[in-house]
Amino acid sequence: MKIIITGSKGQLGRSIQELSSGYPEFSFVFTDIEELDICDAALVDRFIAKVNPFAIVNCAAYTAVDKAEKEVVLAEKINHHAVVNLVSACKKYGAKLIHISTDYLFDGNKSSPYHEKDIVRPRSVYGITKLEGETAILRAEIKSIIIRTSWLYSAYGSNFVRTMLRLGKERDQLGVVSDQVGSPTYAIDLAKAVLDILQIGANDSKRFVTGIYHFSNEGVASWFDFTQAIFELTPEITCRVNPIDTLSYPTPATRPAYSVLNKSKIKTTFALDIPYWRDSLKLCLIKLQEDANK
Repeated sequence: MKIIITGSKGQLGRSIQELSSGYPEFSFVFTDIEELDICDAALVDRFIAKVNPFAIVNCAAYTAVDKAEKEVVLAEKINHHAVVNLVSACKKYGAKLIHISTDYLFDGNKSSPYHEKDIVRPRSVYGITKLEGETAILRAEIKSIIIRTSWLYSAYGSNFVRTMLRLGKERDQLGVVSDQVGSPTYAIDLAKAVLDILQIGANDSKRFVTGIYHFSNEGVASWFDFTQAIFELTPEITCRVNPIDTLSYPTPATRPAYSVLNKSKIKTTFALDIPYWRDSLKLCLIKLQEDANK
């Protein structure tokens, strides 16, 4: 069974590549913009017709949250119109779709974990365009799964963990926002969940239960808590972390103050075990250290 992965050079795409050998029943076709520009509808149609995949996993997205406030057209093109192209091809050729979405669909005004049926009210261009992508999928009559995640990090690319490690080594102290709360998500854990769901669906198509699901690591943290944990697990860093509020660190895009996701649905439907965020952070830091020593 062939699986097309879009955005394969991103954090999640590279994490899926790392785990792919553990799923020998699949033949993976890893693509990024060089191999498949998903913004090109005709190219998407030809590519999917040629590969004839069992499923497509869309890891491609415009994720520069603050830049999106000015680059609205580009964010719309990648997060919405490109998804329409994938949906059209999936419908035409009978491929399943797993699409990665975000906690930025929520306004952050709750104080208990968000369920899949909670009202979405994005407050940023990034969140709005990701919602438009979701809507395009839900309107189509295809076998699709949308997975909303939060605070994604990994040993790859640019992300919060790698940024904090760099700043922690460069500075004596650092102010980090303490009044935005969510759940860090190790991309390897999300990649495993995606691959396990594909495996379940391949073995029994009835168990590929379409709909929206939430996935993040277990537990809750602020960005301040997250940073403290990174430094605690990296003994050579002696940088002091100071808690600051959101008003002290203004950004072009509005972040949800609270975006903890309820994961009961995905755990029950697909019998997934989800690791605690600090345990996964340890594994990521170990991998980063191993990669640095190579």
